[in-house]
Amino acid sequence: MSRGTSATQRKIVVDPRFHDLLVGKFINVLMGKGKKSTARRVCYEAFEIVQGKTGDDPLKVFHAALGNVKPIVEVKSRRVGGASYQVPIEIRNVRQVALAFRWIKKSAQSRSGRSMQEKLAAELLDASNSTGASVKKRDEVHRMAEANRAFAHYRW
Repeated sequence: MSRGTSATQRKIVVDPRFHDLLVGKFINVLMGKGKKSTARRVCYEAFEIVQGKTGDDPLKVFHAALGNVKPIVEVKSRRVGGASYQVPIEIRNVRQVALAFRWIKKSAQSRSGRSMQEKLAAELLDASNSTGASVKKRDEVHRMAEANRAFAHYRW
């Protein structure tokens, strides 16, 4: 916990093609070593692949995938009387989106073969259909919180 002022939120620039704040944030998550133009290219080409496969608006698929991956509760360690308990805690919306972005990126990277655009497009399609590794990760986190519901009274 910080003793001084809380951290200020940076202004996130909307992406130039779709004019969507969440796509702009997602591009920032995809970006590695400051290469934003590469991250944009990967994201936009993945969206084109999604549009080609579904014939639907890629923004709809992206938002559906995000909605299916966002976790609602997670567990945090609390130390009480010498013992550590995994206490289920509801997650703020900002953290829900951040975790969803991270999980989608990681599960897309861990897919085998092909280019990052194709892997990302496949993961977005799977996530929008409530399948795939990122949705499995969300279910795992929810299952862990449900199993530790008995320790919810340690939340503060």
